[in-house]
Amino acid sequence: MAYPSVVQEAYQAELNAIHEKGIFKQERFIHSPQAAGISVEFPAGQAPRRVVNLCSNNYLGLSSHPEVVAAAHKGLDERGYGMSSVRFICGTQDLHRQLEQKLTEFLGTEDTILFPSCMDANGGVFEAVLNDQDVMIADRLVHASIVDGMRLCKAMQDTFKHADMKHLEQKLQEHQDKRVRLIITDGVFSMDGDLAPLDEIVALAEKYNAMVFVDDSHASGFMGKTGRGVHEHFNVVGKIDIITTTLGKALGGASGGCVSGRKEIVELCRQKARPYLFSNAVPPPITAGALKVLEIVSASTERRDRLEENQKFWRQAVPEAGFVIKDGASPIVPIMLFNAKLSQDVACDLFQEGVYVIGFFFPVVAAGQARIRTQMSADHDIPMLKDALEAFKKVGAKYGILGLDKKGIIEKYGV
Repeated sequence: MAYPSVVQEAYQAELNAIHEKGIFKQERFIHSPQAAGISVEFPAGQAPRRVVNLCSNNYLGLSSHPEVVAAAHKGLDERGYGMSSVRFICGTQDLHRQLEQKLTEFLGTEDTILFPSCMDANGGVFEAVLNDQDVMIADRLVHASIVDGMRLCKAMQDTFKHADMKHLEQKLQEHQDKRVRLIITDGVFSMDGDLAPLDEIVALAEKYNAMVFVDDSHASGFMGKTGRGVHEHFNVVGKIDIITTTLGKALGGASGGCVSGRKEIVELCRQKARPYLFSNAVPPPITAGALKVLEIVSASTERRDRLEENQKFWRQAVPEAGFVIKDGASPIVPIMLFNAKLSQDVACDLFQEGVYVIGFFFPVVAAGQARIRTQMSADHDIPMLKDALEAFKKVGAKYGILGLDKKGIIEKYGV
């Protein structure tokens, strides 16, 4: 196959430019199970070192829980490694039906359909239930997978300013001629850690006869009094038309996602959603493990409560140490550095101090909004977080950013 030298050179020049800017992404190799403390090889070829993990979506600490691992082993032994088929041919086991029923009960919806991932759920749901007579009105900070799903749909696309209810109401008024007005939002916004005001969104939806879609991937299992999600946090359980979420974060950390909501919408996804129709079913070990996860989180709020305690400590301690953070009520706590290279450099130095974090910058976040996104887990304890805080203070002092506000950091390092 032809690979013209001019194309190769263009690609290499682009990679070189990323290197020169100091923002080249390098993968770290973990030599242990996912946990609050992990063994990581970085740079490649170096002996692994033990570090505190502050960048995992393992919010409830269930990714390597012995009961979940045992359940996955049982699923592997009794139902096999994979299905070798899509669901509607010969890829549906009784375990899939059980998990969909348990998710429906847990989320407080009418029905649920599993997808290989939440990205696939977001990629399939809009095209399956909307047409060119409809409009999608999305918060401007929704997850990239939602944006990709919207692009595949023939419905009109519009947006409202982030969490701006006045602007959303204006958009709803503008689109009263549409068959369906679908309000689209994340539950917890993954980069900022803030919550969508679902109570206000639902009130507007009821006022203007609109529907509500929520991707609750960064909330399912721990937000709300019993961990059902942001809809429970805002007391609107049963009032959200479409919930998408993942089994790849708090709910076990493996893979798999779902669309949960109105039964007609779920059935349309079963009939028409392309990622569902043309992807292999969620593997039996993951399905069995996820069933055990739901059993654990439904039996007790102990892990959710411990996560909240860790979150409250970290949200108070980090600003007191002199860092700028984003306000929020979730376990996602972004430490704002604004400069892309600075975020990379700080992350690398923190690794040397025994803390594993990653710098985020454009295009993952908006230009000039570079940060280190820290994430709490129920597996952390306060002494571990205190040690991590000391490492942050040491590295922050090295770069002279402790006590600086946004303006001060930008003046020192630019954007």
